[in-house]
Amino acid sequence: MTTPDPGGGPADAELPFFVYGTLLPGEPNHDLFLRGRTAGERPAVLPRALLYDGPGYPYAIEGHGRVHGTLLVAAPGVYGELLGLLDHLEEFLGPGHPRNLYERVVREVELPGTADGGSVRAWVYLAATAVTRSLRTGGVLIPEGRWTTGRGPGD
Repeated sequence: MTTPDPGGGPADAELPFFVYGTLLPGEPNHDLFLRGRTAGERPAVLPRALLYDGPGYPYAIEGHGRVHGTLLVAAPGVYGELLGLLDHLEEFLGPGHPRNLYERVVREVELPGTADGGSVRAWVYLAATAVTRSLRTGGVLIPEGRWTTGRGPGD
């Protein structure tokens, strides 16, 4: 289930973030944007989503697959800063904005290896509507749903 950004209501005030591309540990934007700003990082899976190759970074869209990534919890006192940095990086200008590259939405994210097979609500940046349309008609699907820097089309 996808829920648009509710505008920062109290229930979603400090949700964790699910990342699946250049913000993953070992990827170029991890240290630039996340070093010193997270209190926890753990493997996670976004169900009902597909991953597409992009121009140096991936796009996740709604679909019948799974995207593998990392769940990030903001360090105490830096949530607002981290949210602003990630919104800027992902070119998210606000819910439904016509110039968005990504939409920030609330999704249930699975936590593999938990005793109860648990899931949590998290912010996820999914490709914006125009980008999603383009990907569905001519994008390069990453079938296993795992991003790796330096991959070529079909790798």
